[in-house]
Amino acid sequence: MAESESTHKEPCPSCGSRDNLARYTDGHGYCFGCGHYEHGEGYLKTQQEPRSKMAKELIPYGEVQALRKRGLTAETCEKWGYTVSEFKGRPVQVANYRGEAGRIVAQKVRFAPLPDGKKDMIILGDSKEMGLYGQHLWRDGGKKIVITEGEIDALSLSQVQGNRWPTVSVPNGAQGASKAVAGALSYLLTFDEVVLMFDMDQAGQEAAAECAMLFPPGRCKIASLPLKDANDMLVAGRVKELAGAVWEAKTYRPDGIVTISEMRDRVLAPKEVGLPWYCAKLTELTYGRRYGEIYCLGAGTGVGKTDFLTEQMVYDTTNLDQVIGVFALEQHPSETITRIAGKLGNKRFHVPGPEWDPGEFEAAVDMMEEGDKLRLYDSFGATDWGVIQNTIRHLNHAEGVRIFYIDHLTALAAAEEDERKGLEKIMAEMGSLVKELGIIIHLVSHLTTPDGTPHEEGGRVMIRHFKGSRNIGFWCAYIFGLERDQQHEDAALRKTTIFRVLKDRFTGNATGEVFYLQYSPEAGRLEEIDGNPFEKDSPFHDKTLADDDGCAF
Repeated sequence: MAESESTHKEPCPSCGSRDNLARYTDGHGYCFGCGHYEHGEGYLKTQQEPRSKMAKELIPYGEVQALRKRGLTAETCEKWGYTVSEFKGRPVQVANYRGEAGRIVAQKVRFAPLPDGKKDMIILGDSKEMGLYGQHLWRDGGKKIVITEGEIDALSLSQVQGNRWPTVSVPNGAQGASKAVAGALSYLLTFDEVVLMFDMDQAGQEAAAECAMLFPPGRCKIASLPLKDANDMLVAGRVKELAGAVWEAKTYRPDGIVTISEMRDRVLAPKEVGLPWYCAKLTELTYGRRYGEIYCLGAGTGVGKTDFLTEQMVYDTTNLDQVIGVFALEQHPSETITRIAGKLGNKRFHVPGPEWDPGEFEAAVDMMEEGDKLRLYDSFGATDWGVIQNTIRHLNHAEGVRIFYIDHLTALAAAEEDERKGLEKIMAEMGSLVKELGIIIHLVSHLTTPDGTPHEEGGRVMIRHFKGSRNIGFWCAYIFGLERDQQHEDAALRKTTIFRVLKDRFTGNATGEVFYLQYSPEAGRLEEIDGNPFEKDSPFHDKTLADDDGCAF
């Protein structure tokens, strides 16, 4: 080799280049493109020979020809080095991946589709050196470069653009797209604009969004196609639309980012009071209930939270004519129906006795059945949040339900191995769910035992008493506490509940405000009262009721 001289250049049988193989006077040849070497005259096996830059397992450079089914011309395939060859007796298409100096480092070998229509391909060579397919064709820098999801799509778009504008492809489809783009980021950032033209299926669009996040704001755009990919567009003859999609690509913006112009109408819309509570005072304090929010209620045992919720359910289904979803996890649906019927009939139908007759009860149930506004969840002892979450989605999408009641949060977390972590997960998912579906959830939480006076004896309710208080405080729009002294010497005050607003995220004005509810044993109703019954001159003190201890919550 040292004594021989180059005589001429000729095509390389390995990489297909037209004049990269130099022929020498002793007959040996060497390709300066791929490193292919051919022995000359007088070759001895003992003499040292140059190492080929081309991996031994690679297929020799095949034949360039038009791919008619794909709508690709021979000129396009030659430009890209996309060839037809054989591998172990099977016809294949080969996408040659080149590294530095144009040498072939790997090949993606595509076989005929499998009987089920799925792609069948393998990679030969060094897959770790596979960069963006076609990157060697375009110099660094320029105004625009397009990245496709596959080699055939890159050829298709390139052909539509006369094979003159920078186009490349990720090597491993959607699943490895972000890794490939990240590896070539320094090259891609030499272009003013990067356009992602990935497949229009879910995987392709998710990969496009993931790749777009790698670029500085405003540098990356995502193209949209009416068909699945660029090659489908080419085969369908929709070449003008394909070319136009590059120029009509939209600058990527992550989900959740909005502008003032997009929000203007909503911002300037009249401010209205939300859905009312059955208590006028609570509506006044909170400006009503808004969709997309969670309202949490906490109280000790027997203080009146079940009666409060039941009153609200009746109000929603009758006064507001709303369909509601009820998840009473520690109460059978039949009991819930009975208690709601009692509110409608002003009788305690859940309590045996002569104060009501079966006809009254049946009439109230008939009224509820005719209205058909109640959807109840029969848990059969199962309180898995995942199941309940899916049930809420179904009721919302299938039946249009937008008001829900869950009693209680503690039962949901009981199924979790770690209650604290379980509460964190449940509240985070519930907070996302109300926003996603635009619904209202009324949530009950049990309380921890306070250090001082028990809640059942009128002890003050605080946010820190709520189980999972940190997460409840973060995700709930309002937190309410109910207090009642069941041991008070005054019978009227034993039936009086203090309703306390513990948190007001909307305005903050209601935090610390209280009003009062009084239970009527005769009618079984929990009603709002004016004034403070605990003041000495309050008209609610009634010593004639001192012997009346019949109060069932």
